[in-house]
Amino acid sequence: MSALDAVRARQSWSKVTDDAPTHEELLTLVAAAGRVADHSSLQPWRLIEMRGADREVLGTAIAKAQGDTSPSSKPLRAPLLIAVVAAYRKSEKVPRWEQEAVASGVAHVLSLLLDEAGWGVIWRTGHYTRSKPVAKAHGLSKNEELLGWLYVGGKPSGKRPGRRKAVDARKLVTRMPRKTKK
Repeated sequence: MSALDAVRARQSWSKVTDDAPTHEELLTLVAAAGRVADHSSLQPWRLIEMRGADREVLGTAIAKAQGDTSPSSKPLRAPLLIAVVAAYRKSEKVPRWEQEAVASGVAHVLSLLLDEAGWGVIWRTGHYTRSKPVAKAHGLSKNEELLGWLYVGGKPSGKRPGRRKAVDARKLVTRMPRKTKK
């Protein structure tokens, strides 16, 4: 399958089975995803692999962030969660926003690679991604921000992902405005 075909076929899977890629399979895909454009090769990102009880710890942190008494069951929707962390580096040349774009790019490419490898993936966020209890649960440092989680599991047989609307590129690709003579 070509890269174009893989991108066109990608869908978000909100419901997945209890199957998940192994740690070694994940490392192979992360090594490839890490090849995104990265000005000055800062690698301003890291990923946190969460399985089993890790997801329950996250559920407790989400509940604390929301002021709930019962742990959130949201992290239990997939057997593997991959926290996407922007890990900002000091740089005179590369601004913070560009470093966050690199971390986002890694996450997106990883989601494409996981999908192409046969796994169901959805990138989830929420208002609590930048909360103190959730940051503490992930062990984030002061120079890091959580961008969300890739929820990963098996694609259920006989089920289809949600439909995505076609992209009308003609409406989204424009040219520079031309100066008019006065």
